[in-house]
Amino acid sequence: MLEGQVVANYGRRYEVELDSGKLISCVMRGKKGGVACGDRVFITPSGTEQGAIERIAPRASLLYRSDTFHTKIIAANVTQIIIVAAAVPSFYEELLNRCLAAAEANNIKALIVLNKCDLSEESKQALNNLQLYRDLGYEVLQLSAKQDISPLKPYLKGHTSVLVGQSGMGKSSIINALLPEARVVTAEISEALDSGRHTTTHTRLYHLDEQSQIIDSPGLQEFGLHHLSPTEIDHAFIEFRPYLGHCKFNNCLHISEPGCALLEALEKCEISKRRISAYHKLIHAGHSRL
Repeated sequence: MLEGQVVANYGRRYEVELDSGKLISCVMRGKKGGVACGDRVFITPSGTEQGAIERIAPRASLLYRSDTFHTKIIAANVTQIIIVAAAVPSFYEELLNRCLAAAEANNIKALIVLNKCDLSEESKQALNNLQLYRDLGYEVLQLSAKQDISPLKPYLKGHTSVLVGQSGMGKSSIINALLPEARVVTAEISEALDSGRHTTTHTRLYHLDEQSQIIDSPGLQEFGLHHLSPTEIDHAFIEFRPYLGHCKFNNCLHISEPGCALLEALEKCEISKRRISAYHKLIHAGHSRL
């Protein structure tokens, strides 16, 4: 049995890179899925360039999204989530909050990248909107991937990073700038729809150096968190943590309950109305969809 890493996920078929560097096209033995890009797997060869995945090695982390009926695995064994936003097309703040909550729930470092900062006027407002997250302690990196990718490179050292964000934010442009040989097709912006056209249709891992990897994922329009409990959700909002456990009722959902420490903090402007509103949307929606 051979060991390798899943470097691409094509749905029911996976590209596995053996420790020797050889690439093998594989299917999962006896299962329809459950394998993620970034997984370490054990395979049985069935030809010179084909094989079957027999089992998955224990994971250090697993990033996925879910609604009431479905679960979609994004990547495994990542140490950093890079949430890519841009002023054009406008980014969904609700999606940003959900990605941050997923990172916190998995104890994965989060980095927010504001791409396309060469569009100076549009980026000013976007950066202003992101100041809230800087104040919370999240790193917000300004970048123009098509002009200069060097500001991002120090953040990638020693990490297995995954790029997430809605279509049109420039994730593929970041990959192209880091790895020109990857030749990832970039998307044009559809101004009429104020959104990007999907170009990345599968998840792929790229090696940056011996200690650093980056995973590109398809554009997101939603990031369901149905798998997280209300307690996991409120802990995923980092500024809520000092107030948790101080409410009058142990099962407080921080919506309208009397004696809620979070609502009292909101009245004192100690926490942001935008963030508690995002939390309320998750609770009311059953944490399922954007």
